[in-house]
Amino acid sequence: MEIKKIEAPLSDEAVLSLKAGDNVLINGVIYTARDAAHKKLVELMDRGEDLPIDLAGQIIYYVGPTPARPGQVIGSAGPTTSGRMDAYTPKMLQQGMKACIGKGLRNQAVREALQDNKGLYLAAVGGAGALLSKKIKKCEVVAYPELGAEAIHRLEVEDFPVTVVNDAYGGDLYAEGARAYAR
Repeated sequence: MEIKKIEAPLSDEAVLSLKAGDNVLINGVIYTARDAAHKKLVELMDRGEDLPIDLAGQIIYYVGPTPARPGQVIGSAGPTTSGRMDAYTPKMLQQGMKACIGKGLRNQAVREALQDNKGLYLAAVGGAGALLSKKIKKCEVVAYPELGAEAIHRLEVEDFPVTVVNDAYGGDLYAEGARAYAR
């Protein structure tokens, strides 16, 4: 099985080179954001105000990392359930976000927004936060420190493993998997 490598932030070309089911290793910079941070970002968008980060080409990882132990860059950093961000994701994509990483299904509005904005939904393995944290080489809070673990962090990652679930063409790995086992 071929594993593809991509550099973050992403170009349209990189997004369009991937299809549902592809296994991918990410290198470069990604950002974290969960429910509370998404709410703040969308409120800023609605008011026409500047965002604390430029979303153009960015990958947002739905994670609230645990505190780092001595000698570690970050604590456990496993994905959270993506559906909690569904209400915000279409606006994030319209602002230039190119991909998001989480776990679980996305709603129809998100899947359509991924196609309309040339975006990807990527899944990281749930329950593997300690292993995933080893792929994070640097971590710094860049916005909303008052949110603690839900602050926006800038992560530098090396060979961070994900699988493409929803691609820019309407491909859906979860739907394809269900069809493969339907009787």
